[in-house]
Amino acid sequence: MTSSYRINYQLRAHKRDPLIEFIKGLLLTPFVLHAKPRKPVLNAPATPAGGHLPGTTSGLVGPIQGDDDKNDYQEEEKPMVDANLQRYLEIMKSVEGMIEEHRRKALKGVPEHSRLHRIVPSVASFFTPLPLEAAFLVANAKHSIAARRFVPPSFNDIRRILNTAQVMAIAPTLNLITFDGDMTLYDDGTSFTKSSPLIPLLITLMRAGLHVAIVTAAGYPGDAGKYEERLSGLLQCFNEQKLSEKLLEHFYVLGGECNYLFRCGWKKAETTGESVVGLTYIHPEEYQPNDMLDWKNEEIQELLDVAEENLRRSVSAMNLKATVLRKMRAVGIVPTDGVKIAREQLDECVLSTQQRLLEYQQFSGPSKVAIPFCVFNGGNDVFVDIGNKLIGVQVLQKYLGAAPDATVHVGDQFLSTGNDFATRSSCCTLWIISPEETEGVLNELTPLLTFPADSE
Repeated sequence: MTSSYRINYQLRAHKRDPLIEFIKGLLLTPFVLHAKPRKPVLNAPATPAGGHLPGTTSGLVGPIQGDDDKNDYQEEEKPMVDANLQRYLEIMKSVEGMIEEHRRKALKGVPEHSRLHRIVPSVASFFTPLPLEAAFLVANAKHSIAARRFVPPSFNDIRRILNTAQVMAIAPTLNLITFDGDMTLYDDGTSFTKSSPLIPLLITLMRAGLHVAIVTAAGYPGDAGKYEERLSGLLQCFNEQKLSEKLLEHFYVLGGECNYLFRCGWKKAETTGESVVGLTYIHPEEYQPNDMLDWKNEEIQELLDVAEENLRRSVSAMNLKATVLRKMRAVGIVPTDGVKIAREQLDECVLSTQQRLLEYQQFSGPSKVAIPFCVFNGGNDVFVDIGNKLIGVQVLQKYLGAAPDATVHVGDQFLSTGNDFATRSSCCTLWIISPEETEGVLNELTPLLTFPADSE
């Protein structure tokens, strides 16, 4: 049974998405008012000879069922479902209109004047319209939302509806699609295997002329081999299918949130000298903007020192079985001996470290550059990275010539303690929770793409 503590914990702001909660609240009204659970049809007891039930007096026996109950029993199933679907669609159409009004206000530079912003002040940017009404019909066909009498539209229902609407909207203009790694393309802590059903879908995206990039927190400074190991199954498939150099140049890996960029292509294997598909490091001067290049290493290390101090304090205070891992542009805690750290403890580390670093930057004085950072809960670890995925996506957009309304990021960490959250400010997003869901959204996307005449 779910404990009240867990319920209360899930209600905390850092575990909720305000827009999804708003839509869920709207859909709850028709569910409560109209989607009534059906009662079983009761057969009236047989009336014995004489027209009276045993133990009753003639003329005093009322209807076995009340008028309200009778109406429930005689209710037709299909009309109720159709009427309830219509109510849900009306709500989704209204939200669709609110989003479009918010976009118009944003174009005029006053997004705070929109009705949606007044209701959901933390609402993010929308770079495309969202056809929520059409997306709801797709979701209803899969999950029978309108026919449900006991389970109202859920957080996951709405999350998937938003994904479908975004896929529908962005498919005609899509130029760049970026992916998180763990729990998006492969299970947490594992590698890309040759058997993954995502591989042919990624190749299809590349053949449609899209730039495909993995934007991951994993940071191996300039070390292509480490990333090739994590993506070994994918690169082997590229190799076996003899993809052309032109096609492979559509695939990139950006590690350490935004710090280490690699391009895919054919190269000589170090051991055998034969041509294989691999990754080539791109030097920062070729793609990083000047403000990133101006980050001073001593100031980076000083920021990481503050983060490390707070993480060590958290480990000690909560008696965590974890070790602190320091890298060139990151520091984090990882569990020891296969221990599973509780989600609440991980979030405590994240939120306390965020607060400590913000205080440090606030009181550091104007002479220092406020270096961007990201603190996130990785599922069973916590890391502080220099930079973030917002900068990573923006770097790729500039380097590859992709506009925000032609870019979509796919990830699983869109709560405020996740490192995909920041990308909402620079591109469209798809919020998934597993590689299986990534497969689902790509299966929705690929039929909507237009393939160039010279595609392989």
